[in-house]
Amino acid sequence: MSSGGRSPAKSTSRSVALQVLTAVEQEGAYSNLLLNGALQKSGLSGPDAGLATELVYGTIQRLNTIDFLLEPFVTKGMGKLAPWVRNLLRMSFYQLYYLDRIPPHAVVNEAVNLAKKRGHQGISGMVNGVLRNVLRRKEELKLPEGLSPVQRIALEHSHPEWLVARLLEQYGEQTAEAICRANNEPPSISIRVNRAKTNREDMLRLLKEQGLSAAPSKLSQDGIVVEGGGGNMALTPWYREGLISVQDESSMLVAEALAPEPGMSVLDCCAAPGGKTCHIAEIMQDSGLVLANDIHPHKAKLVEDQANRLGLTNIDISTGDASKLGERLEQNSFDRILLDAPCSGLGVIRRKPDLKWAKTAGDIAEIAGIQRTLLDTAGDLLKPGGLLVYSTCTIEPRENEEMVSSFLSRHPEFELATDKPSAWETEPLAAASARGSIGLQILPQDAHSDGFYIARLRKKHVQA
Repeated sequence: MSSGGRSPAKSTSRSVALQVLTAVEQEGAYSNLLLNGALQKSGLSGPDAGLATELVYGTIQRLNTIDFLLEPFVTKGMGKLAPWVRNLLRMSFYQLYYLDRIPPHAVVNEAVNLAKKRGHQGISGMVNGVLRNVLRRKEELKLPEGLSPVQRIALEHSHPEWLVARLLEQYGEQTAEAICRANNEPPSISIRVNRAKTNREDMLRLLKEQGLSAAPSKLSQDGIVVEGGGGNMALTPWYREGLISVQDESSMLVAEALAPEPGMSVLDCCAAPGGKTCHIAEIMQDSGLVLANDIHPHKAKLVEDQANRLGLTNIDISTGDASKLGERLEQNSFDRILLDAPCSGLGVIRRKPDLKWAKTAGDIAEIAGIQRTLLDTAGDLLKPGGLLVYSTCTIEPRENEEMVSSFLSRHPEFELATDKPSAWETEPLAAASARGSIGLQILPQDAHSDGFYIARLRKKHVQA
């Protein structure tokens, strides 16, 4: 290799984190997708990749608290700074204020070096001055007294005020604060065992043989929680060989609630990326038919890829608008139907912290109209005596309990299924089971899993 010319600057945890944070702010892209791409390109691994991940998620999680506390230190105001400078200060403040394992002088030096590389002397001087001033006055940095509950929770747990106000109204102050606190905790790593290829006991043994700390899920009979240091389970040979899938524990409850049986005909209306579809197919022992539909061809391809990886042959892929399925499928033709509806996603903020800053109250109203149409369509396609499961990854009653209640009032041929899956009666879900009369509403603090809603609706047999 030629020694002439300068080699490109080597990526560091902080340079990668800064690049991702700036792109999230400027392009509105999803942090998890951008971060995965940036980490692969940078070649960072182990602790360096871990630090970059911590800086991206931590800074986005605590965004409005960081901005509130930083603002007085920036003479011309945070809003006037170039986006990359603003994010460099945010990311550095996050390390100084929220992380105690990184020496403060290292944080300041790294920030100044990044500012020199990307900007000019004046910017690096300003960054140095702001951060040294923050360090000097760190003990004084407190949130003001006498805030209203909405303002206090919004600043203490870094959530937008409109969302906090909504949660307070729906769940009361104590539960609303618990939701916001849980949204800032690191998510669990959980995997689903492919029962078509192995079983949970064997998989637990394999994990432990590799020195990983793992425990059976308390929520799902197919789930395993991998504790601390498991890394990305999708990069393991077990994943490649189709022994496991990466899935949240709450999400695993959906296929189990559908209770599909071998030989049945099942429709998954909005199937991508295919986690629940494949779980259904596994429970059916790769027999019968699972028709997996998605509106986007590239996303339907993801379902196909998952099915192939897991060695499942009973999944057929269909592409099209789920609200128009009634035009191309026969009415009363499926034993089971899953409508895992598009939703506001407010249950998965722990995994996608940028969601809370991107969503608006208007988004919820808009999506509720789509959910209503999809439910009506799905209901027509179910056989009498069959089971329709409606699920979302949100904690918003308008999209969940109220949506199902409205469906039942429009469709007297449906009723709530009276039998409950055994998982719903387990201790971690006791609070969720007691929460509402219609369906199961899991909040992120219930079992340290995603916020999720699941309702089981049975179509009555027609009276002769």
